[in-house]
Amino acid sequence: MLEIIFQDENYVAINKPSGLLVHRSLLDKRETQFAVQMLRDQLGQHVFPVHRLDRPTSGVLLFALSSEAARDMNQIFIEGHIEKRYLALVRGFAPHSTFVDRPLKEELDKIADKFADQDKAPQEAQTQINCLHQASLPIPFGKYPTIRYSLVECFPKTGRKHQIRRHLNYLAHPILGDVNHGDNKQNHFFIEHFEYRRLMLFASSLKFIHPYTQETVTIKAKLGEQMLDICAQLGWPNQEKDYE
Repeated sequence: MLEIIFQDENYVAINKPSGLLVHRSLLDKRETQFAVQMLRDQLGQHVFPVHRLDRPTSGVLLFALSSEAARDMNQIFIEGHIEKRYLALVRGFAPHSTFVDRPLKEELDKIADKFADQDKAPQEAQTQINCLHQASLPIPFGKYPTIRYSLVECFPKTGRKHQIRRHLNYLAHPILGDVNHGDNKQNHFFIEHFEYRRLMLFASSLKFIHPYTQETVTIKAKLGEQMLDICAQLGWPNQEKDYE
């Protein structure tokens, strides 16, 4: 049963768990569960995803309940009239506030993107990143006497594939649990120390003007008890409201 965190007559949003694909993919033909099919069966009607989350990312995932509502919400995304907020646990002490304006070359998959343009120029990509908390563990790691972590909030202004993950890695603050753009030694330690295996990236909220009611809608997803427990271990607030 998927956790529904918003629903009206036109849209529905879930708190997508980490590891769940949004829809069928050539990348994993063996997978049998997808958010689209699960939500369709749960509601007893067709649903239309209006954006995507990477498989390992959890959090707010919005669907339309009709093709017309999907079209109108897609336009809001295309025009950038939506605020997407993510939380990420990263390596090191991140700067207080930084704006990353770094074009990204499109990441192509050998299977799914076999016929795509392999020489496409880098695309504009911008992310605002703010550091919320920092902590260090008195455990030597490599040449360093301690292990440092930061919790950051990220506001992507564009929607490139793996944009937040790649921009944080560019800043030398890769997300814990990121096997493609991260620090595998840090990932291994994190799993052993905290006993939690996943990409530590959370789609915490979506904010937009509803296309039909013209009201401001803010949809929030909870981090979950395991993440709050890690925050507590690092000396940070352990109440959900402290991360909204």
